[in-house]
Formats: sequence, C-alpha cells, structure tokens
Amino acid sequence: MPGFDSGATQISLFDALVAASRKHGARKPILEDQERNPLSYLDLIRAAFALGRKIAGFTRKGERVGVMLPSSVGGMVTFFALHAYARTPTMLNFTAGIRNLKAACELAGVKTVLTSHRFVEQGKLHDLVDALETLTKVVYLEDVRRTVGLADRLYAAAAGAMPKRFRVATKPSDPGVILFTSGSFGSPKGVVLSQANLVANTRQIAIHITMDPAWVFFNPLPIFHCFGLTGGALLPIFEGMKAFQYPSPLHIKQIPALVKDTGAAVLFATDTFLNQYARSADPDELSGLTFVVCGAEKVREETHNLIHEKFGPIPILEGYGATEASPVIAVNKPADNRRGTVGGLLPGMETRLEPVEGIPGGGKLLVRGPNIMSGYLNAQGGVDALPGGWHDTGDVVALSDDNWIRILGRVKRFAKIGGEMVSLTAAEDLAAAVWPDCRHAVVSLPDPKKGERLILVTDRRDADAGPLIAHARTIGAPELAVPRKIIRVQEIPVLGTGKTDYVALQRIVDSEIK
Repeated sequence: MPGFDSGATQISLFDALVAASRKHGARKPILEDQERNPLSYLDLIRAAFALGRKIAGFTRKGERVGVMLPSSVGGMVTFFALHAYARTPTMLNFTAGIRNLKAACELAGVKTVLTSHRFVEQGKLHDLVDALETLTKVVYLEDVRRTVGLADRLYAAAAGAMPKRFRVATKPSDPGVILFTSGSFGSPKGVVLSQANLVANTRQIAIHITMDPAWVFFNPLPIFHCFGLTGGALLPIFEGMKAFQYPSPLHIKQIPALVKDTGAAVLFATDTFLNQYARSADPDELSGLTFVVCGAEKVREETHNLIHEKFGPIPILEGYGATEASPVIAVNKPADNRRGTVGGLLPGMETRLEPVEGIPGGGKLLVRGPNIMSGYLNAQGGVDALPGGWHDTGDVVALSDDNWIRILGRVKRFAKIGGEMVSLTAAEDLAAAVWPDCRHAVVSLPDPKKGERLILVTDRRDADAGPLIAHARTIGAPELAVPRKIIRVQEIPVLGTGKTDYVALQRIVDSEIK
C-alpha cells in the first residue's frame, strides 16, 4: 500500500477538482442526482463558474455563505461555485430546528443563505426561511440562474477551458467548509475544516481502500454532514467515480430501486437507514453493491446478517469519524472487515490514548493528522486552534497492535454505579441483543443510593428487565449494566444524520421520571 504524502494534499479544493478532471478526462460523467442529467467534470467546472460569478456579485471574497440545500447536483455545483470565487461554504443543517439554525448563522457570521424554492416547498421549510430572514438575506438559486445570460455562458466556457486562470486563487490552509457538529449531546459547535483537510481525507481513504474509477457512489446522506460531503461527494469526484446524490435518506422504498437502476457499487448509509432499506428492498435491488459504508452509529449484528442472508456476501464496512476529522478517522476494508471494530486507522494519522479511571483495556482517544480541523469557531467569529494539533474525540477505545479501533463508549456515556464504571453503550448492546429488531437507547440519572442508575428507552412495546438480566447472565455481563427502569416510546428520537438524539432523549426521561 502506498504511503501517505501530506505534500500532495496541499492544494485548494477547486484546483483538486481541476486536477481530477485532467487525470480522469474532462468529459467523464462525474455527478448525477434523481433528475438523471449527469454532469461531466467540464460541465461541473463551467456550471461552478457561471453560478459563482453571479454569487460573487452579491457577496464578498472570504465571506461565509450559508448553503441550505439537499444532497444534489445543485448542492455540489453551489459548493464549487463558492470555491471558484473564494467564498466559504457554510453548510446549514435544515433538520436541526430553528434555534440551532439561527445560532449557527450568528456564530459563523452568515449574512447570505443560498437555498432553492423547490427544496423549501418540498421540505415544507417556510418557517425556517422566515426565521433565517430575520438574520440573513435568503437567496433562491432558481432566481439567480434566471439572470445567467449569454455573456455569462461564454465566460463560463472560456473559464472551463482555462480554469486556473479564471478562478480566484486561495491557499490550501484557507477554510474549505464550515460545518456544525451533530448536537447529539448538546449544542452544535462550528467546525472550520481547511481545504487541505478535506483533500487530505479523500486521499487517505483512497490509499486505505483501493478504488475503481468505474464505480458509482450512491449518497443519500446530507451534505451538511461531513460523512455525506466528504465520503459521499468529494471522495468519488476527486477519485474519478460518479457521485450520485439523493436528497433524503428517509425515502426507504425509492432508494433500493434507484441503487439498482444507477448501477451503484458503493452505498453510504447509517445502520438505521441500511436496515430499513434491506427490509424494504427486493433481493435484486441491493445485490449489485460491491460494499456498503456505514458510519455515525454502531452497525448491529442483525444488520450484518440481514444483508448477508438477503443480498449475498456484501461487506458492510463500519467506519469511525468526527466532523473535526473531515470526518474519517478509521474504516474497515472490503478484504479485511472485522466485525465489532470500526476499522483500521487511516494513513497519516497519529493517536494517543489517555487513561480513564475505572475503564481498563482502553483509553480516551486523541488524534492528530492532516485531516484534523483548523479549529472551532469562537464567539468573536475567529477560529480557536487545537493545542498541538490534537483533537480529543471524547471516545474511549481499544487499539490493536495494527491500529484497528474498537469503540468502548464515550467518556460522557459511562455511569458510575456502586463505585463501578458502566458503559451506557454496552447496556444498549444488551438490549439490541435481546430485541434486535427494535431501537434502544440508555441514559443515566443520579441515584441517592448507588450514585447513578440506568434508564432504557425503547420502542419495544413489551420490553421488560427480565430478559435483559437473563441475557446478561448468559454472556457473563455484570448485572450493574442492566437497566432496571424501562421507558417504552413510539419511536427513539434521531437527528437528521441518523444518530440517536440524546438531548431529546434526556427530555423524554426527565418528563417521565420526576
């Protein structure tokens, strides 16, 4: 396997697009969505110049411009249009709610938000737009495109022929994107990823897993989430593979049929969505996949088995990352897929494990490398760099001799019960083993006698502590890890990324237990 050359990633995002066009052929179709009008590299570059020139007319160089668009051709053209004219895409999570969305715009100093009439109508996002208009100017791309005339198209054609002469030069260290963390455990943070960070992460993945330029990547994950942006869009485009963008992972019945129709080789998903696709799909709809990449949450054994039994030996490659890492830190390989792990550490990364009291066999993971962010946005609009370049993931992991990672839990997702440290993740795994077809989440509450106690929230209607205790005894798990209090709900709250929403979950528990 070739080594990682950090010098090769010292290139701006737009120049990386131009380099990929020259390497793989300007006429190669590279980007498509449900409209089924594929763009070649040349089409994408020309469209970026045409749109970017118009956006440049009402924004300034270096401005953080809000982007509220789904995964789509339009979303990626807008991303590169901003880069062609040295603006910073600030990706807005339209599923995060009005309060978080306004907070994100205020934190990043966003004055202009780009969206689409069609998207707002289909997503019923009028309330969000109304709220944003109290802080920003909301610009609709359909209105901008209507102003593109013959002179603009001629300009774009000339720019497409000589892109490096027409694009506004930026440095690899300049911001590539501003994203906001998922907010699973609290308020989202603004993460500034440099252009070199994003290019580096795509290169790290391509070295770690050998790619075939003939592959089609099917990405239904949002581009406001780093997994969808880097893995589902930038990686295939920079490596010569078609990136098929789909606007929502929630279209359970439509996606499997489209995976088959597009001839997709790679599907991006989370465990929750993949499990639903597999249950809905006909046997021939997912059987053509080379592999599936899953992140954001643990892949259950039930999902692995369901895919294998219904569609054949298609590897589900579980990976691990963080927005702060652009996002991929580790991922399994098609030929070396170790269940129970989140894969091997990507090349070019360093790790450090710090001991966590009461948790033997692992430590809190800190990572450093070319894909680690420039820093967090601060209240003054600046960027707070990381001390020594180290990012504290907050995850407790075990690391093998060959740098394969097994997640033990998050530091904040351990409870101290009777003086013992108990993993809330392990308690969730107990419930998943007993009721694999359902969703479960565990939180802890203070307890006057034992310090803390575990609460299981589940959509299993007849859930009872008895089977959990029995299973814990069977596998030799400590009974301290068995939640005795169970709250049954219609559904477990999730974020737009598919992760469990522990903030909403805590509110449910607090309202039930007073």
